[in-house]
Amino acid sequence: MNIVLLGAPGAGKGTQAAKLVQEFELPHISTGDMLRAAVAAGTELGLKAKSYMDAGDLVPDDVIIGLVTERLQDDDTANGFILDGFPRTSAQAVALDAELSKLGRPLDAALLIDVDPEVIVGRLTSRRMCRACGYIGSAADGDVCPKCGGEMYQRDDDNEATVRNRLDVYETSTSPLIDYYRGCDLLVTIDGDRDPEVVYADVKEALA
Repeated sequence: MNIVLLGAPGAGKGTQAAKLVQEFELPHISTGDMLRAAVAAGTELGLKAKSYMDAGDLVPDDVIIGLVTERLQDDDTANGFILDGFPRTSAQAVALDAELSKLGRPLDAALLIDVDPEVIVGRLTSRRMCRACGYIGSAADGDVCPKCGGEMYQRDDDNEATVRNRLDVYETSTSPLIDYYRGCDLLVTIDGDRDPEVVYADVKEALA
């Protein structure tokens, strides 16, 4: 099962990815994690990526594609993978498809967890975290963590202006990507504005 995971920040795709990983034992490949690992390992591509990151530049598509291709040849991807955070544009999707075709491992689905932007704004602006234990709750929890009694706070990037900007950036870059996968007959859209267990039941049914 080879999957690309799509969804706006706050749509809950991380929750669904964790459930798929647990049930199907598929590696959850986040490009951010992959970049950090390659840089830490000092691989040729990792060092190339680091030179761009140190300069404050975006890592070019060919370097990211190279890292993804390398990662997909690890033993733990034998039964499939979940790609999260890449591709972000239709040009990246075309390049990824070409590499996957060379590996004989085409995508089975592009899974979109779809949530109304206003619902996401409400979710993220009410999100609170515990400084002590990392518990993630909501404004309804008040100032005291229900898990450990620590202080609950709002992350700087969970204010409304920042959340709306992140959603605008996502919409601009990802809308063409959704159209691309729809055109490839790979897009599977799931309503993410429900209980996570209900969403996951639909995810499993769609992927089956």
